[in-house]
Amino acid sequence: MDKLYNPQETEDSIYKYWMDNNCFTPSVKEGEKPFVIVLPPPNITGQLHIGHAFNAALQDIIIRRKRMQGIQALLLPGTDHAAIATETKVVEQIKSEGHTKETIGREGFLKKSWEWKEKYGNSIIQQFKKLGTSCDWTRLRFTMDDGCNRAVNESFVRYYNDGLIYRGKRMINWCPNCRSALSDAEVEHEEHNGNLYYIKYFTEGSSTGHIEIATTRPETMLGDTAVAVNPKDKRYKPLLGKNVILPLVNRPIPVIADEHIEIEFGTGVLKVTPAHSPDDYEIGLRHNLQIIDSFTETAHITDEFPQFAGQDRYTARKNIVKALKESGNLTKIQPHVHNVGTCQRCHTDVEPRLSEQWFVKMKPLAVPAIEAVKNGDLKIIPQRFEKVYFDWLENIRDWCISRQLWWGHRIPVWYCDDCDEMTVSAETPVACRHCKSAKIHQDEDVL
Repeated sequence: MDKLYNPQETEDSIYKYWMDNNCFTPSVKEGEKPFVIVLPPPNITGQLHIGHAFNAALQDIIIRRKRMQGIQALLLPGTDHAAIATETKVVEQIKSEGHTKETIGREGFLKKSWEWKEKYGNSIIQQFKKLGTSCDWTRLRFTMDDGCNRAVNESFVRYYNDGLIYRGKRMINWCPNCRSALSDAEVEHEEHNGNLYYIKYFTEGSSTGHIEIATTRPETMLGDTAVAVNPKDKRYKPLLGKNVILPLVNRPIPVIADEHIEIEFGTGVLKVTPAHSPDDYEIGLRHNLQIIDSFTETAHITDEFPQFAGQDRYTARKNIVKALKESGNLTKIQPHVHNVGTCQRCHTDVEPRLSEQWFVKMKPLAVPAIEAVKNGDLKIIPQRFEKVYFDWLENIRDWCISRQLWWGHRIPVWYCDDCDEMTVSAETPVACRHCKSAKIHQDEDVL
């Protein structure tokens, strides 16, 4: 016997024997109860890592034990098309070839993406086999194969008809690099060393009277439409109902009272920018404030502000701070550590953005999920994680499901060019369901 184990000499032949003899392909008889684990499908964006190996090993142990107990056990394998992650990789590849996704067009881009899938998706499957994972490879699925695509379309239509899916203009997470909406789960929060910038907003009609705000993001001030104070804050009661002049823009904006404002933070005054902050957006709705978006989709300043037009947000920050110093509106800069949301895939700082997207209503889904744990139908082990579960579901926001990408399940909605109505259908329609016009086009976004 060799002193050291040589896997190359034995493992491939053993795995081949298992495959040739259908050892992992269960056959369930009528009345027989099977045991199934769906292997969480890894993204096709690269190679497996130690986390995949760890999870697959645990699941494989459970499946193999069930088989030894005489139970028909299935470990169902698959790979995930990973919309944002894959598109990011394919865009990088196209860029290295001297092109952009726009220059090669949607069809050309999808062709490149399928080529990527064939290369890396197959590599992942071979890695699982090398691990000895006892999957039933006769049932291998890919999240964009015909069967999965049909199931996604039918589910979308069903949820839409049940009132769970809707289209609306709401504050979402936006990645200026991917140029797509993100769900809350796709945003990672990191602590950044930044600054608090203290800025004077002079009272309208006065050269000395002013109110001072503290902000971490002076570049968003171009879109300010109010400054807000807590109604209990006695310092600012004389200014309520008056206007102040927005520095650099010279636009009069009102001083309003809102209980959301923290008296102790900074100066106790908040610059309200409804287009660039979820909290400010809610304040804007409560006080019927104007919404001014000062950023493009790539987080550059819009042409509405010629002094800074075309500058990216960080260049604009430097130039706005410089301009505030020169105008006498900047009083001090103070170091400040704060949380910044970044895109999970490309690590670009995420922008809150008001955008028309597709959403799933989460409350009707969260309530029964909460009850299932409270009444004991579902057990969370260890039990201490129930608190995390409840905190998440009790505070969950509607889930943004549309992405401004080309790789993925395209949203099964068609818009009529004649009557502007929508047709939601699992199958591709030939005409508008409302006016029968053939002039229809599909939603550009994917799920």
